[in-house]
Amino acid sequence: MREWPGGSLGLYCGGGWHGVVPLRRLSAPDAARVKAYRKHAREGTLAPVLLWWVPFLDGWLILDGHDRAVAALAEGGPPKCVVLTRLPEEARWREEAERLTAGHRQRAARLTAVPGHRQKTMDQGYGDLLAGLPYEPAGLPTWPLPGGAPAWDALAARAVFQFPGD
Repeated sequence: MREWPGGSLGLYCGGGWHGVVPLRRLSAPDAARVKAYRKHAREGTLAPVLLWWVPFLDGWLILDGHDRAVAALAEGGPPKCVVLTRLPEEARWREEAERLTAGHRQRAARLTAVPGHRQKTMDQGYGDLLAGLPYEPAGLPTWPLPGGAPAWDALAARAVFQFPGD
């Protein structure tokens, strides 16, 4: 969504949008700060953009890196991103990780007799398989803010320091 705040989202059932929504007006590609970031984008040293997946929007919010995102796009590529997500309960994901690790160790022990090139090929295959698995972030609990929209406006006004006009 590049037109902020004038843009609008059509929320339809069925999902599949997977867009990115900025939390403030995007700077122009020729703004001084963006120009400095564009140099980093060309050199491959641009820090990633911090995104937050919001299931209700079926998309991401840019939490940090608005100008870095503009710089990367202006240089012709997508920005590198880091996604902030909520994980399942720690005990549950640690148990799953231990189970997967134990299974991998058992298979690796059986592979000691396999020639090196076959083992390397199998490791690559396992890596590709794991990299392609979908991950499911934990659900994002939501609840209404007591006081409704006026309470939200007051809370947001107290929290907006960098861009008070937004």
